[in-house]
Amino acid sequence: MKFSRREFLKSLAVATAVASSGCSLESGGTRMQGPTSQQDVEKWVKGVCRYCGTGCGVLAGVNKGKIVAVKGDPDCAVNKGKLCVKGILLPKIMDAKDRLLHPLIKKNGQFVRASWDEALDLVAAKFKEAIAQYGPDSVGYYGSGQNTAEEAYIANKLFKGCIGTNNIDGNPRTCMASAVAGYVSTFGKDEPMGTYADIEKADVFFIIGSNMAEAHPIIYSRIVDRKNSDPNVKVIVADPRRTRTADIADILLQFIPGTDLALLNSMAYVLIEEDLIDKDFVAKHTNFMQGEKKITFEEYKAFLADYSPEKVAEITGLAADQIRTVARLFGAKGKNTMSLWTMGLNQRIRGTWANNLVHNLHLLTGKICKPGNTPFSLTGQPSACGSIREVGALSHLLPAHRVVTNPQHREEVAKVWGVDPAKMSPKPGYHTIELFRAAADGKLKVLWVICTNPGQSIPNLELYRKGMEKTFLVVSEAYHPTRTSELADVVLPSALWMEKEGIYGNGERRTQHIAKAVEPPGEAKPDVWHLMEVAKRLGFGNLFAYKDNEEIWEEYRKLTIGTKMDLPPYARLRKEHGLTWPVPDPNGPDTYIRYAAPWDPFVKKEEGIKFYGKPDGRAVIFARPHANPQEMPDSEYPFFLSTGRILEHWHTTTMTMNVPEIKRAMPEMYVEINAADAEKLGIKDGDYVKVVSRRGQCRLKAKINGRGQPRPGMVWVPFHDTEISRMINFVTIDAFDDTSKQPEYKICAVRIEKA
Repeated sequence: MKFSRREFLKSLAVATAVASSGCSLESGGTRMQGPTSQQDVEKWVKGVCRYCGTGCGVLAGVNKGKIVAVKGDPDCAVNKGKLCVKGILLPKIMDAKDRLLHPLIKKNGQFVRASWDEALDLVAAKFKEAIAQYGPDSVGYYGSGQNTAEEAYIANKLFKGCIGTNNIDGNPRTCMASAVAGYVSTFGKDEPMGTYADIEKADVFFIIGSNMAEAHPIIYSRIVDRKNSDPNVKVIVADPRRTRTADIADILLQFIPGTDLALLNSMAYVLIEEDLIDKDFVAKHTNFMQGEKKITFEEYKAFLADYSPEKVAEITGLAADQIRTVARLFGAKGKNTMSLWTMGLNQRIRGTWANNLVHNLHLLTGKICKPGNTPFSLTGQPSACGSIREVGALSHLLPAHRVVTNPQHREEVAKVWGVDPAKMSPKPGYHTIELFRAAADGKLKVLWVICTNPGQSIPNLELYRKGMEKTFLVVSEAYHPTRTSELADVVLPSALWMEKEGIYGNGERRTQHIAKAVEPPGEAKPDVWHLMEVAKRLGFGNLFAYKDNEEIWEEYRKLTIGTKMDLPPYARLRKEHGLTWPVPDPNGPDTYIRYAAPWDPFVKKEEGIKFYGKPDGRAVIFARPHANPQEMPDSEYPFFLSTGRILEHWHTTTMTMNVPEIKRAMPEMYVEINAADAEKLGIKDGDYVKVVSRRGQCRLKAKINGRGQPRPGMVWVPFHDTEISRMINFVTIDAFDDTSKQPEYKICAVRIEKA
């Protein structure tokens, strides 16, 4: 029986309920293999969901060497036993037909099976050849927020410490880099001060640039529960597209794409004008800055004069009264306010500024570092924080939020790594867009991609796919073919999820252990093994003689001790259901709220709040002006295009398209068009159209008055599709934020044509 999309969406609520009950889930006559009865399972093994950055704890049911069921971990504080549909259906990703079982080498344009030694020897030879002829910066690595922390740490050590290049970046650059830059520039340190526990204590939710109902459904369910628990709780959703998240909104702000900087400044204007700021907090805990220049409060207030609601109404397409109303709700005395956002703010050429402006609102009102009061950046991947931001696996970073440009940081890391600090480059390497441009330009001779799919996910894709074909491309992947592995010269089979042990770090600073539950199929091996085997062949074997993951972790943990990002021991993580760092006492409590006593162990009681990432302990309120996106609509390309996610799928669907129920519910992507725009263009629901930009085009089915409804002048496309003709990243722009280097996926100019 066909499992319809409507039934699938309806099952989200059902799935959440059954996930904690141990029941099996059936819908539309199709059994969705989730929790089964105890007699069907030999043992339950503790892990973490493989999808988004929420970090839901799971228990995997194993029978005869296979994962046959998954249920929510009732002892995990993140989800308390609940799971979304994708989580419940995780067993079905394990034995997919396209699992890669053996190493492959491309010969005469065709992939042929190879032994591990043959494949690894070839990879090492190509690295040696490029380094000898062109230098260490001729090779690079592109990793993932899906890697375990151990994998990312080993890659970082190999490339930065041993090879001597900082050309190591990862896909969190494309999703969370502006959040990093926002936290660091405002507070001096990365990652949120609050946790998900603030949800149950908040009275006002300001959700901007996030469709969490589909992208982070378990977090959304907690907000729904909080709203249902108290009729006075208010939800503000700011998004150019009406999404499922807006179903619970008291106020929906559908602003013109790219005008949210003006909106956020206007809210700050109202907070000051109507005396909704906390003057004592501002005086004691903040500085004001405009660019690199320190300014006064009065100068900041003068800067905001251009952002009155009446002026900003013309820029944003909103009513002045709407802006005043949401600012009053945000700043209401005696109410706790939590802001949440993700790619809508981050994937912009001014994404760092947008993050700064959200932080401004909390600093002005003093609604920060207190229960229920926090600016909170949601994370897109299961370990984007733990395996990239914290491990330092980006081209400018080193472990525990150190930076490559700081000689003391290089020396500290080199000492633990056992390498000569002089070998470590002080120059940031290629960030993501530069990395793939260097491949296209012929500067990058060898590129190793692990656990990600840039052949589908990079913007302005036509250029960069050609670059991947030009360089010697090594891909470590659990599935084949993907839109990246098809371009590779060598493909190495990877163990997937609970076929290996590892550590993930979620969006609330929670470090979580994943136990190995089953053996990987065929000859697949953990990515950490791939990396160490190549390291040995490059002559660095003595530096990678770890006997297990715990040894790797404990070496890495040394680099976190004393940094105020202190991580707990591996042995403790095996037992616990996640701990939020810092955890300076290996046997002591974890940290609920950073920068504030009594929760943060690095803040004294008499200090109250101290933003210790800054030398003077003060956070920064930035005067950041409104600025247009890189590409604005015009007569030739009259529509804004934005891209995003839907409930059913995740990223490039290498996993979710292997789940039959999900594939049947959503087999292909589409373009959402505003009903009025569609009528003008003579387009009906279900018609095929072309979405065309200056870079490329794709052919998609039109969706009118569907689940999401973009404002007039805007179209929206999910980026999940693997079919070349429907891959929206041939259309998107590769312009990026000057500070964070994050691409502007969210806005470019397109036209719509009948196909």
